[in-house]
Amino acid sequence: MNEEEKEEDEQQANPVFQVSVNLPHKPYNVAVMVSTQEQVQDLRQSIVEQHDTFQYSCFHLEHDGAPINDFVELSEVKGLAAGSELRLIEDPYTEKEARLHMVRVRDLIGASGDRVDTAQGLSSGISLLDTVAPFEAPGSQGQNGSAGKSAGSRTKSVIDYDFDAPATIETILPPKVEPAPKTIKALTLSPWNPPPHHLRQKGHLLYLQLTTNEGEQFQITSHLSGFYVNKSSNSKFDPFPRPSPKSASAHSLLMLISRISPSFEESFKALQEYNGRKDIVANLQITHTIPASPWLVAPSESSLATHQPDMTRSQEPYLISGAESTETLRDWNEEFQSTRELPRESVQDRVFRERITSRLFADYNEAAIRGAVMCARGEIAPLNPTEQGVSQIFVYNNIFYSFGADGVGTFTSEGGNAAARAAVGKDVAGVRMVNQLDIEGLYTPGTVIVDYLGKRIVCQSLVPGIFKQREPEEHQVDYGGVEGRDVIAENEAFVPVFSKLSKTMRVKRHDVWDKDGKKHTLEGSVETKGMMGTDGRKYILDLYRLTPLDITWLEDYWSDCVEGEEKPSERNYPHRMGLLRPELVEAFWRMKMTEYVQQEIKRRKQENGAAKASITNGEHADSNAKAAEGKEAEQQQERVDISGFDLTFNPDVCCGQLPQTQEEKQEWLDDERRVRDACNFLQETVIPDLVKDLNEGDVGFPMDGQSLSRLMHKRGINARYLGKLANLSKSQTSRLDALTALACQEMLARAFKHVSNKYLQDLPAVFATACLSHLLNCLLGADLNQAPKALVDEDMQSLYPNADLAFSKSTPESLQKEMQEEVHLRFRYSLGGDWMARIKPLQLLREISLKLGIQLTAKDYQFTSDPASAPVLQPAANGAVVNGNGHGQGKKKKKNTDAEVMRQSNESLVQAPSATFEPDDIVNLVPIARDSSPRSMLAEEALEAGRISLAQEQKDLGQELLLESLSLHEQIYGILHPEVARVYHQLSMLYYSLGIKDAAAELARKAVILSERTLGLDHNETVLSYLNLGLFEHANGNTEPALLYIRHALELWKLVYGLKHPDSITTMNNAAVMLQHLKQYHASRVWFEKSLEISEQVSGKDSVNTATLSFQLAQALALDQDAKAAVNRMKEAYNIFLAKLGPEDRNTKESESWLEQLTQNAVSIAKHAKDVQARRLRRINMTPKVTLGTQPQPQAGQSSADMASMSGNRDRTTSVGIDARSVDELIKFIEGGGDSMRGSPKKRNQRSHPKRRGGKA
Repeated sequence: MNEEEKEEDEQQANPVFQVSVNLPHKPYNVAVMVSTQEQVQDLRQSIVEQHDTFQYSCFHLEHDGAPINDFVELSEVKGLAAGSELRLIEDPYTEKEARLHMVRVRDLIGASGDRVDTAQGLSSGISLLDTVAPFEAPGSQGQNGSAGKSAGSRTKSVIDYDFDAPATIETILPPKVEPAPKTIKALTLSPWNPPPHHLRQKGHLLYLQLTTNEGEQFQITSHLSGFYVNKSSNSKFDPFPRPSPKSASAHSLLMLISRISPSFEESFKALQEYNGRKDIVANLQITHTIPASPWLVAPSESSLATHQPDMTRSQEPYLISGAESTETLRDWNEEFQSTRELPRESVQDRVFRERITSRLFADYNEAAIRGAVMCARGEIAPLNPTEQGVSQIFVYNNIFYSFGADGVGTFTSEGGNAAARAAVGKDVAGVRMVNQLDIEGLYTPGTVIVDYLGKRIVCQSLVPGIFKQREPEEHQVDYGGVEGRDVIAENEAFVPVFSKLSKTMRVKRHDVWDKDGKKHTLEGSVETKGMMGTDGRKYILDLYRLTPLDITWLEDYWSDCVEGEEKPSERNYPHRMGLLRPELVEAFWRMKMTEYVQQEIKRRKQENGAAKASITNGEHADSNAKAAEGKEAEQQQERVDISGFDLTFNPDVCCGQLPQTQEEKQEWLDDERRVRDACNFLQETVIPDLVKDLNEGDVGFPMDGQSLSRLMHKRGINARYLGKLANLSKSQTSRLDALTALACQEMLARAFKHVSNKYLQDLPAVFATACLSHLLNCLLGADLNQAPKALVDEDMQSLYPNADLAFSKSTPESLQKEMQEEVHLRFRYSLGGDWMARIKPLQLLREISLKLGIQLTAKDYQFTSDPASAPVLQPAANGAVVNGNGHGQGKKKKKNTDAEVMRQSNESLVQAPSATFEPDDIVNLVPIARDSSPRSMLAEEALEAGRISLAQEQKDLGQELLLESLSLHEQIYGILHPEVARVYHQLSMLYYSLGIKDAAAELARKAVILSERTLGLDHNETVLSYLNLGLFEHANGNTEPALLYIRHALELWKLVYGLKHPDSITTMNNAAVMLQHLKQYHASRVWFEKSLEISEQVSGKDSVNTATLSFQLAQALALDQDAKAAVNRMKEAYNIFLAKLGPEDRNTKESESWLEQLTQNAVSIAKHAKDVQARRLRRINMTPKVTLGTQPQPQAGQSSADMASMSGNRDRTTSVGIDARSVDELIKFIEGGGDSMRGSPKKRNQRSHPKRRGGKA
């Protein structure tokens, strides 16, 4: 017993250790790092992923001669410790093992052709980082040696950067790369498969057919004992082993191929080297989330020429799922609920539980999306075939599907189909919140909504008993409204779990009345239902009413339907499902709680003051007693008991409830007043505060509709307030004009989505591309062709004589009118008569494509009759390497390259631009899904604890917690997941602030790759990740690739937003400082000038930000030896500082001192023009408070305080800084002397101020 305890103590002390695994074949032994928290199956996975052990898949492990169960934790394996030896024993195959082994080997050797996956789009999950600037380690020849020659060419694109050039659509296209080495010609199932019954008895499992690179064809038998070459041919069946010397057999198919194909080992090694060129994260398979699909795809990806013949492609469903496809059929609901019931006491329990949950949601979401696509295309038989259209329901793969429409009249009084569509969107958000709260004893079905082909499909796991036939007096629902609000059920068993949810969601326990006037007391909304499943679990359903109605909005813009009458235009909002967001409810609660605490403190102070006055003159009380009393009173004031504070909301206010007694009526009036206060708080405080923060530059400025919507939602503002946001920001400042334009663009994209959905929802799928291309021509191509014609295939039209082709009657005028009406209807905003002239065609096209899941062929779409206005398709958008060859010099004679295909398509477009878009330009429609997956609370708790520790100056503990958080994120989500990308991004910022710059850069690289693969190549978070990667690489001395990353980010910015984004000033400053580091003084000056130009437009010519930039530009002009211009710029800065900040402000004094010295220097240069030394500026000794350096780019909505906390809570001043050194010191820094970036790494790491990253990086 003592020995066991000793082993446990050792394992706890060293949770990560190395074990040795003995193998039956070369290299006979491998070492593997393991953790006691891992399961044995994790160790198995580590073994099969190693280069020397690829071949194994069917085996078990033994320790001390005893087999180990794959599903136990390594800590439970008796005697396992550092240095222990395990033995790998090859097992007999089963048919399933043999099938999966074949699939794995095909993937390993690159024999799998392209796959067609309805859940994913073309080119999904790709990364461009390695093509933007191939990384070279500092100090390598590529950085300072032989790259001296290429340095100019690498940074030339930055030095000569055209700020005003239009966006290049090839920015998000992968360059053409050489194909991967082929290891074999084909590996498929043999025509002789499956084995007949009498041979199954002899252990035959599968028959395979292999064609080697040498052109030889082999028939292979998969046997219980392994694989061998048999005597069969295409015409003769003889599945027994070949005789010597032509015999060949092995336990692994990989080993067998290497024995019968002489060239295999060499080509397999070349394939591994080819795959190793990219970062390993760029090659990993995405398993825990749906990969991001780009909205633009290269012609080579969408051309029929790239579809390679692969017989096994159609055999893969059998290989993976078996002949009956039952192996992948899962009881999703039971898996969800049993996972929820897993123990959660210890940290290990929570990690295991959250890890299983994350993978389960990922698998379910993917299966649900595939089924939804089949439902939308009409490929699944409905359960109720006699019903029509939106009333039909489906079950496929144990998932229940229905349409997000009012098929049974539930929402008739709320707005019909529009209300039902909005309700299911709110329902999935409600399920996500309940999943996140993780209330014990309360269960939710797995829920996903999918928008595809204009339809909204709701996907839910099958709740046991949901289809059960009930007795006449028995309700289908056990708690809440049964048939709308007419019949209400109560069940005491549901009260405890519902009350926990209500308390967290600030929902008031309240009374409701049924159609007979009978009172019922509910913990939640009458619309929220509780159902006891036949498995005995309590399920909560219909979670679309967790928060109250937005009464103010609905009273202004909604009126109840009166049959036969048309609603007035000012009160015709499409549905009555306008609710307050949970974030708004929480913000209002916090605001009221703060007021309560302040009142309590004020009351206590008054009481303490009265008590002190009554004690009187105080002569008899000694000073110690007074001090103790004061201290005690102070502590009491700091501790305020908030148990007396109670603020909850009634979600059924203004929903037709009829209180009976006077007391009940008064209570409901109080509930309504409370909700109205929250509505007023939204309109009068929250929205104006957001506009104010964006105007003052206190938060990061959004760059597209997605980031704007996310920022609004984070503040508790619904998307329907986009119109109010645009009205508040209109014609105030240049910075807010950018917000108005962005809000208008988002409203137009959403309006187009609603208009196109109206045409698509009842349209056969085959006409979808014709419909969308015609509508896009009417919106974005009207300047090119004022009367576009819908290109509908007449043969297809004859197959669908009843198809509603109403979209073909749309004209630019009618579509524009529809969109104007839609924008007014949903956002209460008037676009004005010239809105078409103000849109950004390419950016609006991107927004529309992302919202509808459109994937377009990448080409120069011409939006006007002026060819110069078309977006540019350049051959070298992704850095210095084009198609794998510098400047495209290699493989000139190769025909049909991507560039050639695009050039030809562009030429034909210019020659005969009959329309901007054609149906063939839309190569795919990707389903847009919203799921209910919860985030990992454990990983987020560790991250937050690390931040708090760093803020408290506990550096070692903070770093340990940050590493633990990173490990937890990777364990729970897998490596490739958006949440892991975000934690990489945050940790890179934190590590940079700690001065650990190498780790910061490495994390930033991974953040970029993960963002590209899981969020999108041009997602706003990807752009920010590129900007920060450039910053960190510069800090590590890799300035040239850093500049290429920043250039790529600016190109993405153009594509996403357009020219002159308000926050691009920071990025341009960063690039200018980096160019100074490379002694490119003139180029640096140009970047500073452009930055100042944008600042003047955005912030105004007399703003402090503009003055600070003028100060920086003056320094850059001095370095560029333009003394006169430097004096003028410094004078402008001084005058603004004097006017805005006053003569005593530090900035004013510094600029005045610089101005005097620069003026004297200008005179000196004029007097001694021929004297080289006179070109040196004289030393000016001063210590301004901020440096001229690089600074991180804030995310949309990230505040100054957030950035400061990320950077170690250092002092903040203006958004752009003034240099802290003398002119001579500035010269020294630029030329590499003094505190240059060539100092020792130790010295560099000591400087961690985020604003001094260019000064002393």
